[in-house]
Amino acid sequence: MWQEPAPPEPGALRVKFLGVSTLLLHDGEHAVLTDGFFSRPSPLRLALGGIAPDRARIRACLRRYGVGRVDALFVAHSHYDHALDSATVAAMTGATLMGSASTRNIALGQGFPGHRFREVVTGRTVEVGGFELTALPAAHSPGDRAPGSVRAPLWTPARASGYRTGDCYALHVHHGGRGLLVQASANSVPGALDGYRAETVYLGIGALGRQDEEFRERYWEHTVTALGARRVVPIHWDDFLRPLHRPLRPLPLLFDDMAASMDFLVGRGRADGVSVRLPRLGRDADPWA
Repeated sequence: MWQEPAPPEPGALRVKFLGVSTLLLHDGEHAVLTDGFFSRPSPLRLALGGIAPDRARIRACLRRYGVGRVDALFVAHSHYDHALDSATVAAMTGATLMGSASTRNIALGQGFPGHRFREVVTGRTVEVGGFELTALPAAHSPGDRAPGSVRAPLWTPARASGYRTGDCYALHVHHGGRGLLVQASANSVPGALDGYRAETVYLGIGALGRQDEEFRERYWEHTVTALGARRVVPIHWDDFLRPLHRPLRPLPLLFDDMAASMDFLVGRGRADGVSVRLPRLGRDADPWA
C-alpha cells in the first residue's frame, strides 16, 4: 500500500521541478531558483512579434508552487525560455540575479537594479546559506536559433530572437556534503566538469532526440560519467509554448523526439547502474533518493 513519504529532516535539501529548466532548490532556510521561466508565451504571442514577462501569470505560478523568498536566481543562458522572466521573478522574490553579461542587459532593459545583479565567473564558488554554487562552462544544444550576445539593454516587448544565448553555464550545487549538477542544455564542453562530483544530474534533454547516437554517448560521458552520478533527472523536455496550468507534454516532433531521448537514457542508465526518472511538476523531491 502506498504511504505518504516521511517529512524531510530539518535542513534537508529538496528540489521542485517547475518546467523547462526551472528548479527550486530549498532547505527550509534558504532557496535557490534556476531560470524562473513562468510566462511561457503562446505561439500566437510569439508570432505577433514582441514578448515580455506576464506578471499575472508569474504571480499565479509563484503562489501555486509555493515559491516565496528566494536568495539567488541563477540563469543558465539568455534565451527567452530561460531569461525572459528572470528579472521580474528576482524582483518579486527578493533574489540576487546571477548570470552572464547578456542576462544583465535583459534585466537592465526591464528596469532591474544593477546592484542586485551578480555576473557569473566560471569556476568561482558563491555561498548562499548552506548552498555552494559554482557555474561551469557549458554549450547550447545543436541548432541554436538565437546565437550571439545581448550587447545593450533589451527593452520589452522584444522579439524572441532578441534573447540571444550569451554565455552558457552548468550549475554545480554543493549542499550538506553532497553535490548535484543542473545541466540545462543538451550539450557538453569536454573537461569542463573535471574535478567535480555529483550524485544527481538534472540533465537537459531538449533536442537530444534529434542527435545521433555518437552525440548522445558523448553527452552522457562528459556529464553523467564524468561526475560519477548515480541518478539522472531529465529536464527541458516539456513544450514551453503551453502554460503551466495545463498538463505538461513533450516538445512536438518538429523540434525533438523525446521517446528517442528516453530510450537512450534508460538503456544507458541500465547499463551503468544509473537511475533515470522524470520529475513531477511542482512536487518537492529528495534529490538523493
